[in-house]
Amino acid sequence: MDSDFNGDGHRDTVIADPHAAVDGIEEAGQLHVVLGGGKGTVQVHQNMPNVSDGAEPGDRFGSSFAVYDADQDGCSDLAVGIPLEDIDTVVDAGLVHLIHGSVLGIGQGTADKGFRQGARLGETAEAEDWVGHAVATTTSATGVPYLVIGAPGEDVAGKTDSGLVSAVYGPGFTAVSFDQDSPGVWEEREAYDQFGSAIAASGNYFVVGVPGESVDSDLSAGVVMAFRASVNTDGIPAPSFGMGQERAVGSEKSAETGDRYGTSLAFVPHRPWTSPTANAFLLAVGIPGEDLADVMDAGAVQTYLISAAGGVTHLDWIDQNTADVGGEAEPGDAFGQTLAAVNTNPSAVGSASTMRLAVGAPGEESSQEHPDQGGVQIFPLLGAPGAGDAWIEPGAGIPAVPAARRFAGISLGAQQTALLVGMPYGPAEDHAVHAYPWNVSTGGAPTQTWKPGDGGIPAGDGAFGAVAR
Repeated sequence: MDSDFNGDGHRDTVIADPHAAVDGIEEAGQLHVVLGGGKGTVQVHQNMPNVSDGAEPGDRFGSSFAVYDADQDGCSDLAVGIPLEDIDTVVDAGLVHLIHGSVLGIGQGTADKGFRQGARLGETAEAEDWVGHAVATTTSATGVPYLVIGAPGEDVAGKTDSGLVSAVYGPGFTAVSFDQDSPGVWEEREAYDQFGSAIAASGNYFVVGVPGESVDSDLSAGVVMAFRASVNTDGIPAPSFGMGQERAVGSEKSAETGDRYGTSLAFVPHRPWTSPTANAFLLAVGIPGEDLADVMDAGAVQTYLISAAGGVTHLDWIDQNTADVGGEAEPGDAFGQTLAAVNTNPSAVGSASTMRLAVGAPGEESSQEHPDQGGVQIFPLLGAPGAGDAWIEPGAGIPAVPAARRFAGISLGAQQTALLVGMPYGPAEDHAVHAYPWNVSTGGAPTQTWKPGDGGIPAGDGAFGAVAR
C-alpha cells in the first residue's frame, strides 16, 4: 500500500513543516506522519534516532519529500529533501535522507541513508546546489525502485545553476547523475536552466521540469524532459522526449520570455479505451509566468497524453479565460504555480470523473484588500476543462478568514481518494491541511482537516502543511 510506513494496511498521511523549530533550533524543519487507523502521529526530524546528521538552524528539513518502498520489505520509506542543508562548511549544498519504515514504526528499524554530493551521489558538494529541492519516486518496468533527486542549483562545467538530476535505484542504492549535456538528453546545458527544479514520476517514467531554459531568444521560457526508469548503455536513465510549449502535436502556443513552463508537473497513469491496462499517462505542465494578452503572469496549464511508447499528443490549454472556466485571469495570479492530479480508478478506462486535476493560483486576489489570498481550481483532466471545474478559496470552501497573502494553492497533494490543500501561511490559527473529495463543488467543504494542536499533532508550527501527501 502507498504510504504505509508500519505495514499495518492503513494509509498514512505525511504533512511537512519545513519552518518548524526542533528542540529550540529555528527552522530546522520536521514532518508529521499521521498514522492510519487512528494510531496517532509521529514527528520525524534530524534529531530522532536512526537519522544521521542533526537538526541545524535553517535546514528546512521536509522542503520536499516522496514515498516508496525502497527496500521492498512491505513498509513504505520516506525520502526527505533538505535543500538548505550545509555539508561541512559548504552552505546550502543540500541532502536527501531516506528514512525507512518498519513494523516497529518509521525510523525504528534500519538506519537512514543520506544521499549527498561527495557521498553516494558523486560530484562535489558546492554552495547552493540545493540537492533535494525536488524528489520523486517510481519503479522500473521490472519492479526496481527508483528515487529521483533534483539539484537545480548545481553549476555544471562552470554553468551557474544549470542543474543536475540523480537517480538512485536497486537494492544496492546505485546512483547515477546526468544533466542536459548527457548523451541523448534534449536541449543543451546553459546557465540558469535549473534542470531538476520539478520532478514527477509514474509507472516506468519520470518527467523533469527545466523552467529556466531559454528557447531561442526567450529567456526562462522553460521546457520539460522525460526519462525511462531504466539505465541505458550510456549509464543514465534512458531519455524519452523533451518539449516546450510549441513542440507537442496540436499545441498552438509558443514560448515567451518568463513563462517558466515546467515550474510544476503532475503525471498520472491512464487507461485508454483501446487498452486492457493503464499503459499510458496524462501529463499536466504548469506555466505560472504565462502572459495572457496584456495580463501579466496570469498563468496557464497545458495537458498531454503520453502513449506507452512515449509519443506525445497535446490535449488542452487551460487558463482562467478558457471557455466556461470559472473566474477571470488577472495579473499575478500565477495560475499553475502548483499542480496535483489523480486517477481515482486506474483499472477503469479513463474518464472526466476519474481523471482529475487541481491547479493552484496562489496570487489570486478575491478583492483589492486581499492581494495574494490565493485559491484552488479543480478540473476534469480529460474532456473540456470548463465542463466540470470547481473553485475553493479562503472563506468559500477553505476554512479560513479571507485575508491578504495567504497564498492558498501554494501546497497541493494528491491521494487516490482526496485532494490535500495545505494552508501554511497567514494567521497561525488557520494553518492546516484540508482534504477534499476530487469531485468537490465550488465552495465545497473539506471532509477532514489536520491542524497543529489537534488529533495528537503538537501545537505550534512554522509553516504546517507546506507539503502534504
